[in-house]
Amino acid sequence: MKRFILAAAAVCLSLAAMGQAKKPSIMVVPSDLWCNQNGYMTTYDNQGVATYIPDYRKALMDNAQLLPVISQLNGLMADRGFPLKNLESVLKSIDNSSAEMAAVSASDGSGVQSNPLMQLRNRARADIIMQLTWSVNTMGPKQSVTYTLQGLDSYTDKEIATSTGTGAPSFTAELPVLLSEAVNAHIDEFCDRLQSHFEDLLENGREISLDINVFDNDEGINLETDFGGKELKEIIEDWVNDNTVNHRYNLADDTELNMKFESVRIPIYDEKGRAMAANHFGRSLVKYLKGEPCNIPLIKQINAGLGKSIIIIGNK
Repeated sequence: MKRFILAAAAVCLSLAAMGQAKKPSIMVVPSDLWCNQNGYMTTYDNQGVATYIPDYRKALMDNAQLLPVISQLNGLMADRGFPLKNLESVLKSIDNSSAEMAAVSASDGSGVQSNPLMQLRNRARADIIMQLTWSVNTMGPKQSVTYTLQGLDSYTDKEIATSTGTGAPSFTAELPVLLSEAVNAHIDEFCDRLQSHFEDLLENGREISLDINVFDNDEGINLETDFGGKELKEIIEDWVNDNTVNHRYNLADDTELNMKFESVRIPIYDEKGRAMAANHFGRSLVKYLKGEPCNIPLIKQINAGLGKSIIIIGNK
């Protein structure tokens, strides 16, 4: 009897631990396709190149269906224990914050412009972006909804889960209800894929990219400059190797003026339990290069989004 009680207690503890498994944070947004089809795209000047991005503010203000649809999906995900980042709330936070970043500039005023989509993702810090596309089908007096859900890693934009389907026709149901009923049939499988991806991140690290660029500088430093018997590029790669999860990264480009690291796996949380992004990783490398043995005086890190950090050595 005692053995049975102990076994039962172990099972209960195991189930409790499973129920408390950490889940990725989610932000639901209308897809680029839906925004384009409905006239909710805008442009920004990306260093002289006009780039199209979705205009979520205009969509939320002009389309009366969008907010109830997002709220319905938020409810489905909340019921399954996923922490939520609310699109409308994050946009308001950006609008009301005096600290909103318009650009990160070098000392001469040049820099990398921060577009509205980058600002949104930096502020929300959601692990996964859920993009929703839907259309309403009319069959006489009945209506149904066809939808596509895409789960994107917000740091890499890689698609990690997808779900599509068409709900049952209805005479009276409103759009959010029709959509909820259509999504419900496949949502658990979709959530399982999101959770599997997040568990991979916890075990193997979050994926980012890191660019090292050298510009003209008074010290004549490039990535082949010797410091204490090692070229700078060797010192940098050794540091990346030592600070990635399971030493996982890919050095895609390696010249005297540029190093490009891809698929760099960094811890998903720092030692204080805070979510890490590419700028944290880049900042740590900058601090290291400013110390012994390199003592590089002119070096800075540029935040190029959640999943990319650019480090510049010399003047830009």
